[in-house]
Amino acid sequence: MKSPWLIVLLSASFLVTIGLGIRQSMGLFLTPISLEMDTGREVFSFAIAIQNILWGLSSPFFGAISDRIGCWKVAAMGGGFYLAGLLTMAGFVTPGGMIFGNVLFGLGLGSAGMAVTLGAVSKIVPDDKRTLAIGLVTSLGSFGQFALVPITQLLILGYGWQVAMISLSMVGGTIIAVSYGLKAADDSTTAMVAESSLGKTVIHAFQSRDYILLVAGFFVCGLHLVFITTHLPVFLQDNGIHPSIASWSLSLIGLFNIAGAIFFGWIGGKMPKKIPLALIYLARTIIIFAFVSMPITPASAIIFGAAMGFIWLGTIPLTSGLVVTFFGPRYLATLYGVVFLSHQLGSFIGAWLGGRIYDLTGSYDLMWNINLAAGLGAFLIHLIIREKPIPFPTPKMA
Repeated sequence: MKSPWLIVLLSASFLVTIGLGIRQSMGLFLTPISLEMDTGREVFSFAIAIQNILWGLSSPFFGAISDRIGCWKVAAMGGGFYLAGLLTMAGFVTPGGMIFGNVLFGLGLGSAGMAVTLGAVSKIVPDDKRTLAIGLVTSLGSFGQFALVPITQLLILGYGWQVAMISLSMVGGTIIAVSYGLKAADDSTTAMVAESSLGKTVIHAFQSRDYILLVAGFFVCGLHLVFITTHLPVFLQDNGIHPSIASWSLSLIGLFNIAGAIFFGWIGGKMPKKIPLALIYLARTIIIFAFVSMPITPASAIIFGAAMGFIWLGTIPLTSGLVVTFFGPRYLATLYGVVFLSHQLGSFIGAWLGGRIYDLTGSYDLMWNINLAAGLGAFLIHLIIREKPIPFPTPKMA
């Protein structure tokens, strides 16, 4: 029996696996690239921040395009961006080269990342399986972090960071071919979306108090994730932890997120999604506080990675599920793309401000405290969301 939605699910999982795996490896390049360019940490941190803001800014744009020309075509374009961006960083070892390479990589994440792949999955998966399916894509995507981060570290230590970067570019290029697996999702829908412009869709969404709260809360998710993935390896090394332990801490985030994303995808179909979503932010706050309050040791680094991993991307099936609850699946690629823009604004702050604060103070203490305060704020924001449909006005026929 043919299951076209299963092909879409597996293809989307592969795209997220590669995209997130490479993206989560970027923090491992912070020290060697900064040393080779003879700059402080702020320069490469800023380049990664640009990557994240471009990812966010381009996600609604590519989501809207995918609703019209097809998810697989947009995702294939993203594979080309991955390839070009990583090769640019490997070949042009200057601040300008790093920034331009990260611009291209950010566009790749926007066109072959969560907004487009989750949009494809939502179009073809049955309603009663949608939240769980998104959780499965997210969890399988986490395998990329678990697999690629330690391999990247081995390549950096054994052959140098440029060989590691070129190797990742080859892996990213495989997305061009695999994207065709999303075609069944495009074949399952009609051209209805053409009647409503992106502008009208977004304006309607921003008339909702609850959508605005969701957008604001997802900012904190980006702040947490990208600060940790960018600066945790060097934070641990500053505290005398071997680079291999730092890479394994990031890898365990990916490993434990496999179970966590499935769990939160499942529980999002059993109870109001805002409750586990709020508790994720509270749990992050508690885990970060415990980690930075105690002596930093190899054991604490490993425990931190495992604990954060279980709640790492559990926000995605719950947040996208709330968007579907509000507006239905039809415009998910566009509307989740807008929510994701907020996430990437937080990512920009997490990547850049972490490096800026370190260069100014010689410590990450202030940035950890900012993450703690933001986590508590996000916990409260999600508690007051009203979880109910917000109908989109039906276009009138002439």
